[in-house]
Amino acid sequence: MNKQELIKEIGRLRKEKEAIILAHNYQRPEVQDVADFAGDSLDLAKKGVSSKAKVIVFCGVSFMAESANILSPEKTVLLPMIEAGCPLADMVTVEALRAKRKEHPKAAVVCYVNSPAQVKAESDVCCTSSNAIKVVNSLKEEEVIFIPDRQLGRYVAEHTKKKIHLWPGFCATHYSVTPEEIIEAKEKYPGAEVLVHPECRLEVIALADAALSTNGMIEYAKKSKSREFIIGTEMGLLHRLKKEMPDKEFHLASKKFICPNMKLTTLKRVAESLREMKHIIKIPEDIREKAKRSLERMVEIS
Repeated sequence: MNKQELIKEIGRLRKEKEAIILAHNYQRPEVQDVADFAGDSLDLAKKGVSSKAKVIVFCGVSFMAESANILSPEKTVLLPMIEAGCPLADMVTVEALRAKRKEHPKAAVVCYVNSPAQVKAESDVCCTSSNAIKVVNSLKEEEVIFIPDRQLGRYVAEHTKKKIHLWPGFCATHYSVTPEEIIEAKEKYPGAEVLVHPECRLEVIALADAALSTNGMIEYAKKSKSREFIIGTEMGLLHRLKKEMPDKEFHLASKKFICPNMKLTTLKRVAESLREMKHIIKIPEDIREKAKRSLERMVEIS
């Protein structure tokens, strides 16, 4: 099938299966375009909750589809590419977290949503890159175990008086980019504002005008009087930025900003997922209920 035939089939299957297609901001442009909604992981999970659809096709990585199932257990959640995992999420395990809790018994566990359902279930509260500081500062505990992203944890530590115990996890895509590359981009586009993700190194964040989530970058660019931006996150976001703001210029800060796992999902895989109803993501109920409490507590704080 060619691209147009696949788009037509996806449209037919979506209607037939009473499905909603959700695509993360880092997905391929054509996958974003065929989706009902594009956004960040938690934003999309919320879209799934509010939708009357019976089936959620989550074009992203495994932990995102898990979050959709955690929040919408009555719906069938499909992950088109079962191989689409997240190396950062895999850097924390339940066993290791329990051991860390024993080391710091007075600390609350704040879990970045980029983590497995089982780890969310073991945590006190979840957070996103946009609300991590607010979540941490809202806690009564003076110590926090922040998992699994060390860079986001370091960024939070600079904006709180609480003692932060960092976890040795990182997003390879964001961590690989160096301050020198940001300086080079600024020299190439001297009039541009620099927006980077808080999963980047602190030395990179220090060179930016703002450290924001993907949705935060979109909102910032819309409100800013600037006409030109250097974007320091996965390249997939540029498609949405350019699509929603065609009158502004957006430049990728580094060619390293590409996540191979996010690029695994194709139109062909989306069509197959709907046609064959695969791959179903279902979290065991005892884990789902505990993980849901951590997510709901975050929403209450936010």
